[in-house]
Amino acid sequence: LLLLCAASGLLLAAVAAIPPPEEAARMARYVLHSCDWGALATLSAQEGLRGRPFANIFSLSDGPPGPCGGSGVPYLYLTDMEISVQDLEVNSNASLTVSLAQTPYCRKHRYDPQNPLCAHIIFVGSIVKVNDSEAGLAKKALFSRHPEMESWPKDHNWFFAKFNITNIWVLDYFGGLKIVTPEEYYSVKP
Repeated sequence: LLLLCAASGLLLAAVAAIPPPEEAARMARYVLHSCDWGALATLSAQEGLRGRPFANIFSLSDGPPGPCGGSGVPYLYLTDMEISVQDLEVNSNASLTVSLAQTPYCRKHRYDPQNPLCAHIIFVGSIVKVNDSEAGLAKKALFSRHPEMESWPKDHNWFFAKFNITNIWVLDYFGGLKIVTPEEYYSVKP
């Protein structure tokens, strides 16, 4: 039994190993799936800030936690009452940054969040409400990681949305950003 547990642990460790720097698309998928939240930047539509960049933290998920790798689609649970969502109603374009700094990985290696080895991914695109056929997938992805969401006030008119990715930048090693196309990103096995 002890041998079986050790073998299972090694298998899980191998599956969860961080991708090498030369596999930027896999790294992007890995980082997104490892993160439970990200910084979403919009162009503010608020009085006094109109047209200026505005960043806010949002819970997200691309699928249930675990080694299966998720879908790669960042899902969010939003309400029109939220200030950034009000910005998105005027201009749905946004950027989303996720970083391994929120995981034990960077702390374990003593990487500062700005250290390129503490990988972070910058997605650019737009936020769109999911259709009815995708809502079940979004719900499962989000509520499996953020069970508190199920009890949030119903009168806030929550809805499921996704980040529609058009551009991806990966910073996971020294030498600058790497560009990954959405096609490369979605076609790679995480």
